[in-house]
Amino acid sequence: MWITSVTALVKSTDYLNHSQSRNPITPNRLVMRITFFFCPLFALGMVSSMSASHLADAVEKKNQFEIEALLTKDLDLNVPQVDGMTALHWAVYHDDKALTQRLMNRGASAVSKNRYGVTPLYLACENGSAKLVRLLLDAGADPNSEVRGGETALMTAARTGIVGVVETLLKAGANIDAKERKDQSAIMWAASEGNLEVVKTLINAGADYQTPLRFGFTPFYFAIREGHSELVQYFLEIGENPNGAIYYTKDPGKFWVVPGTSPLILAIENGHYDLAVELLEAGADPNDMRTGFSPLHTLTWIRKPDIGESASGAPSPRGSGRRNSEDIARDLVDHGADVNVQLFRGHRAGGPRYRQNSARYSQIGATPFFLAADRADLPFIKLLLELGADPFIPNEDNCTALLVAAGIGSAAPEEEAGSEEEILEVLEFLLGLGMDINSVDENGETAMHGAAYKNVPEVVRFLYRHGHVIKIWNKNNNKDRTPLLIAEGYRPGNFKPSFATVEAIIEVMRNEGVEPPTGPKPKHTNFAN
Repeated sequence: MWITSVTALVKSTDYLNHSQSRNPITPNRLVMRITFFFCPLFALGMVSSMSASHLADAVEKKNQFEIEALLTKDLDLNVPQVDGMTALHWAVYHDDKALTQRLMNRGASAVSKNRYGVTPLYLACENGSAKLVRLLLDAGADPNSEVRGGETALMTAARTGIVGVVETLLKAGANIDAKERKDQSAIMWAASEGNLEVVKTLINAGADYQTPLRFGFTPFYFAIREGHSELVQYFLEIGENPNGAIYYTKDPGKFWVVPGTSPLILAIENGHYDLAVELLEAGADPNDMRTGFSPLHTLTWIRKPDIGESASGAPSPRGSGRRNSEDIARDLVDHGADVNVQLFRGHRAGGPRYRQNSARYSQIGATPFFLAADRADLPFIKLLLELGADPFIPNEDNCTALLVAAGIGSAAPEEEAGSEEEILEVLEFLLGLGMDINSVDENGETAMHGAAYKNVPEVVRFLYRHGHVIKIWNKNNNKDRTPLLIAEGYRPGNFKPSFATVEAIIEVMRNEGVEPPTGPKPKHTNFAN
């Protein structure tokens, strides 16, 4: 008995099974030194049997000298590497047509699969090589073969976007309307990638482009979401409706888009403002409210999304085209959008969606200007005024833009749009328009209640300096909470005190000759439950 040390190559292939974007199979190699104990006879047999898989290694590395040397031997060309990749896989991966032909002439299997179900045909479609696809199909490759997740060769080709490959697969009998595990078909993949000529080829061959997925998307909506203007224009030319809408056909399993989303709203939500104008010119309704919100309302949170858990803030959509959000607002009004349109449905303060969550205001009656104030978006506020907005329209609870700018409606202040500095700028501007700093809505909320909800101590001091009357704001709202109690943590949800805001409110109270109450505190109630 003797000991020999062999360096073994162990691979892992990261195969991304994603319906919109995949990368070619790219092996990541992890080299491990393994010591084997052999008897001499077994060791010789082991070395001999490894020579066939060495061919796959050589083709992977494009080592032409080693490839030629190994092909002079009588080898089983279908011996795979540890992850199932054969020499033919690698020849196709490298788009080496001559070597692919040589290997198949000597018996390499065109239907072999690696550990992840990847065939040489998949790799040829990934590369967009019509010649290799024909070679493999002629050698017996299945045009309807699938990788994990149900992705067919035709789907791969549709995503890659080479018409010749798509046509070759269709002629070989590929199922044009096959669906993968998410029920998406080849034409949906082509539309998502913006492959116009492939979409035309598939439709001319009879592909179904009108049956929606369970969450309402058709190829038309995939093209809009990704901002593929030419493809959207083509769909409009063949009869797609610029005033259509997305509706779920069955439970989508998770939230995708709001039911009733129109092509125009979808384009705006994804920042494709040039495309949005093209849809307007094609007849899209600038006042569509099937989602519950008009396009102008929608722009308020697209321009300035909530921060979420990211301290740096959530970005606006990357979008496409030369227009920005202010341009599309002007375009909407130019095409007839009502700048003072009010919401006619939505959550209500203390309504069933938020139960007793008194921090929420009623959306009913809210205008785009109102929602822009809620997000402390001063540039958009000024633009809406320029376009004819009436800043004094309240919601159904007589809550004003100034109240929401101060913080009424805030339930998660650290995660919402609008910094303290921005709020101060908006309040200064709104007061300059003549808004009443001492207004009280029908829920008993004041600007000081809003500052307490929002955890903004400098806003507390600003309100005091600008004449917010303590006899008006130092009262219980309809949930029996004063601004001080709210700042101390007695607010909707978990107990959440803001010590800086408490300090500011007490400072203002004492400046007005009012001592904060020292009696027992109320028992905290989670209003949201």
